[in-house]
Amino acid sequence: MRIPLTTKGAEKLRAELDRLKSVERPRVIEAIAEARAHGDLKENAEYHAAREQQGFIEGRIMELEGALGNAQLIDVATLSAGSKVVFGACVELIDVESDDRRVYQIVGDLEADIKLNLISISSPIARALIGKHEGDTITINAPAGQREFEIAVVRYEG
Repeated sequence: MRIPLTTKGAEKLRAELDRLKSVERPRVIEAIAEARAHGDLKENAEYHAAREQQGFIEGRIMELEGALGNAQLIDVATLSAGSKVVFGACVELIDVESDDRRVYQIVGDLEADIKLNLISISSPIARALIGKHEGDTITINAPAGQREFEIAVVRYEG
């Protein structure tokens, strides 16, 4: 199954993969070798911590390689969906009740980061937005109850 990924998101994932392979993996291998040199491995906390970290790093490397290998790269700058919300869109929302404004970009699951206002294509907000246009109103079922948002602006930028 092809997973959507913005070209910008793919670059970030490739950079993380390169860092894991060229910096983190060698560092943890060195830490394991150093811990082994200390003798008895049964009660060697440094050894067990390094092995655990190695497992995490190898798992993340496999996850990133798989995702990048199955990615359907989408260059957001070349999209021309107009005022319609599709994958990659930056959407400015206005909370109908409070008039608060928020801007989100709809991205692939692996590149989502709410702190950077990058929301996953599979999130409830993104699912409610897809296919809508500027001026439309959407309703989101939030933990605090239903919230209504107006789609103020839809734009596509790389």
